[in-house]
Amino acid sequence: MYTNRLIDEKSPYLLQHAHNPVDWYAWGEAAFDKARREDRPIFLSIGYSTCHWCHVMERESFESEDAASVLNRFFVPIKVDREERPDIDRIYMAFVQATTGSGGWPMSVWLTPDLKPFYGGTYFPPNGAYGRPGFKQVLEYIAQAWISDRAKIAQSSRDILEELRRNTAVESGSSNWVDSGILDSCFQVYRRTYDPAHGGWGHAPKFPRPVSFHFLHRHHASSGNREALEMSLHTLREMALGGMNDLLGGGFHRYSVDERWFVPHFEKMLYDQAQLAEAYVEAHQITGDAYWAGVARETLDYVLRDMTHPEGGFYSAEDADSVIDPGHPHEKGEGAFYVWSNQEAAAVLGEEAQWFGSRFGIEENGNVAHDPHGEFTGRNILFLRSPLTEDERLRFASAREKLLRARALRVRPHLDDKVLACWNGMTISAFALAAGALAEPRYLEAARRAADFILSRMYDPSSRTPSRRFRDGDAASPGFLDDYASLALGLADLYEATFEPRYLETAFALAEALLERFEDKKRGGFFSTTGDDPSLVLRMKDDYDGAEPSGNSIAAAALVKLAAMTGHRPLAEAAERTFKAFAPRLRTAPHATPRMVSAFAASQGKTKQIVLTGSPADPAFQALHRAALASFAPHRTILHAGTEWLAARHPEIAAMREHEGAAAFVCENFTCQAPVSTPEELIPLLR
Repeated sequence: MYTNRLIDEKSPYLLQHAHNPVDWYAWGEAAFDKARREDRPIFLSIGYSTCHWCHVMERESFESEDAASVLNRFFVPIKVDREERPDIDRIYMAFVQATTGSGGWPMSVWLTPDLKPFYGGTYFPPNGAYGRPGFKQVLEYIAQAWISDRAKIAQSSRDILEELRRNTAVESGSSNWVDSGILDSCFQVYRRTYDPAHGGWGHAPKFPRPVSFHFLHRHHASSGNREALEMSLHTLREMALGGMNDLLGGGFHRYSVDERWFVPHFEKMLYDQAQLAEAYVEAHQITGDAYWAGVARETLDYVLRDMTHPEGGFYSAEDADSVIDPGHPHEKGEGAFYVWSNQEAAAVLGEEAQWFGSRFGIEENGNVAHDPHGEFTGRNILFLRSPLTEDERLRFASAREKLLRARALRVRPHLDDKVLACWNGMTISAFALAAGALAEPRYLEAARRAADFILSRMYDPSSRTPSRRFRDGDAASPGFLDDYASLALGLADLYEATFEPRYLETAFALAEALLERFEDKKRGGFFSTTGDDPSLVLRMKDDYDGAEPSGNSIAAAALVKLAAMTGHRPLAEAAERTFKAFAPRLRTAPHATPRMVSAFAASQGKTKQIVLTGSPADPAFQALHRAALASFAPHRTILHAGTEWLAARHPEIAAMREHEGAAAFVCENFTCQAPVSTPEELIPLLR
């Protein structure tokens, strides 16, 4: 068996390639120096450990001695885990999208020795297929071009990089401002692209894009627009009933390949669980319907069961592919862990099989009609056409237990067990929100344990620096913009649920460090990186809210919230500069940045501060705290007058500490109404 230098890395993705015959390097000076000394182009391959087509390209090309011999002879091959190094991925993805019109993973990019890109794409088959040239053919063509057309390649790479620099620049100006009209503009795009039959937006494949629910819930709350809420609820219901939702084990798969949320890509990502759990919790808060709370619980319980480090941090992902037959461990299939033949289900369920099969869509010969790769022949993806009734839920609980026991005997999908600061920040927010809204102490404990894990294993308080990644005892890579921002927001949310001052103090420290290290002081907005890494040929500002909110959107949200909590005006001013910097984008394409639109709305609205007085041990205090947490009041913060750090910053809060007993002051910009002492008095003030 071959072993290359990736064997010394911690990334699960890099370790998957440690036994390829390819002479892989990790991103770093050793590879760059070799390319310069030997005057070779770099072949950069970027992916992640749960990426289906990354696995395919590895089997077809990177495990091939024939392809490896060409790579090793003419190129310096470098592997990058996009989840550990989103900064590298972002730069070269911009290049691939600009030059090919599309992007994705695995990403394949050829660079000059000074790291300038000159050719790229995504997946290349081993031989010409699917309208794509074969990988070996591309390698040989580029190797020859490097010899014969070097000057042209060098000029092309310089020109492309300069074009990318212009296209990714964010220019601010005195006229760059937005108003509340962007909220309706954003909603109208959702309205035009909505699928009234199946929910969601656009056509297949359909991605959940949780930032959409975040915006629509807040737009409904601020405007009273019922249509915004109905679009969200319909989509959330269809997703929860379809095959995209693991109806047995909980948790959502990455996306649906069809328009009706039935056939998923079976990968499970932490950031989806966190954001979708929040969306279902908010649906419960808005409607009072226990169905939404049930979906949120199933999602969060999946994270606790299958994606949690023993010390409390949250793992990153589970693979889509899994072993089909334990007797043949190298034969894997998409979703093999999750799908059932009629015979398998019947053998497990016995007399309940007929009811279960009819209710969950099981058919004798399998229920996937469109299966171009033949991966689901004779197999069934479980789904529901309508929510279970109360009586059916009791029957399902028994059937689920039996099926889960049988499923546990299968080989689980690969777990990417690295802990990422950004995604953990999102998940801390989700658990903190759910703990209050669903009155679930387990979730509060999960949020606290995850935060304490990050702060003890991945954060240096003296420099206010989070690490990007922790795995196998090792914390590595200084955090990026989204790590600082997501952690700051997660810790602020956790403070509201616990009133532990250290969480708010650390959130504030992260926000101040974020301003110092990432803000573009001339043009506003935030770079994704600090600018300390000379290997990065571009310093970019991301603003697109896709599967995850962009770094700029989450930074703006964190700054707006922490400004409201602390009264620290420089945080609010930095958020204003961010909105101003991205004003052209917000005006012309607000649907591309819905999380930033929501942050802008929060900055312009009347943010309420709910300040509680008294002892947290007092049952009356606890009742007020529960009422404040349970309500859907997105433009509000919850503070405890007993927090010394806050009282030192706010004379208003210091004065409230003189109030005897448990009470709630509802304030706007710390101008407060008379205190109330019961939940019944408090709840109407939150609306």
